[in-house]
Amino acid sequence: MENQIAKSKFKPHALQYFREVERTGKELIITDRGKPVLKILPYSEEPDKALAMLRNSVIKYENPTEPVGLNDWEALK
Repeated sequence: MENQIAKSKFKPHALQYFREVERTGKELIITDRGKPVLKILPYSEEPDKALAMLRNSVIKYENPTEPVGLNDWEALK
């Protein structure tokens, strides 16, 4: 399944896309004239579950109060 789909292509196959999002757990972005307008996500009763995956993922964090360098902005995109 694609990550993005045009609104006009989504409409006639909406149930198919809903089932695919439910099955894969991946989000789907609906676009209108190439611009993202909606995001369909699988339902989760545990909103903290997404944050739990990030726990202990930072290995080293030096100088957290220093500003990000101009050259680093491109790497953060």
